[in-house]
Amino acid sequence: MSTINPAMSAALRTTTKAFEAEQMPPPLRVGLAEDQGEVRLSQQLRYRIFAGEHGARLHNTEAGVDSDRYDAHCEHLIVRRADTGEVVGSTRILTSKGAARAGGFYSENEFDLSGILPLPGNAIEIGRTCIHPEYRSGAGIGMLWLGLARFMEKKCVKFLFGCASIAMGDNGAQATAIMQEARARHLSPANLRVNPKLPLLPTQPAERAQMPPLLKAYLRLGCWVAGEPCYDPDFDVADVFIMLDVANLNVRYHRHFVEGSLRRGMADPNLLLAA
Repeated sequence: MSTINPAMSAALRTTTKAFEAEQMPPPLRVGLAEDQGEVRLSQQLRYRIFAGEHGARLHNTEAGVDSDRYDAHCEHLIVRRADTGEVVGSTRILTSKGAARAGGFYSENEFDLSGILPLPGNAIEIGRTCIHPEYRSGAGIGMLWLGLARFMEKKCVKFLFGCASIAMGDNGAQATAIMQEARARHLSPANLRVNPKLPLLPTQPAERAQMPPLLKAYLRLGCWVAGEPCYDPDFDVADVFIMLDVANLNVRYHRHFVEGSLRRGMADPNLLLAA
């Protein structure tokens, strides 16, 4: 058992046992991709979401596939339907060792991470997170978190970080409003900040901040916003750098995520062992 957060470990075990007792047939499963074929299914979903749905300019060399040089050094966490095997959600996990092989973390393309890279303990970067439109009500994100939580527990992960994106179709009005709220409630300690390489231009904030579901979930779990966002012209989004010290995990909301997914029959507990 991981010693970094016993409460997270206890929440996983308690709610998984409750699910097994109910013996409900799970429609969704979560686990690490076991071969290149499963990685390819994740990359195809990424392409459909990022290029097909959001119009991102992807620098891939194969039609219908979103891939880059980091993929070969990542673990790929996938959520799939139990009946058809269709991949409906995915994220990739880049460990410190994987980043060393890849020449750095993906986030270093957008942010100066010199203030956080020396931190002690295992760290992972998550990225390219996407959910099929039919599973964005909470099930898809909840399932990914189940897999991530299990991975962090087994690997004794101390820090998790990555980017959550905000669409820029309104010229940054929402991003500005969201950052106003983030600075007031979710900003990381001053010594745990990153600096964007392409900061957003000043603009009038939207009247009401509407957090994207993924960013909202991260913040409720206890993630910090670790500095100002970076503009990504290829995806036309503002990337917000989020960071979680697992010792500060909001265990109550973590338990809500775990219980909510398992009680609805959303997970196969046995597959969590793959992480």
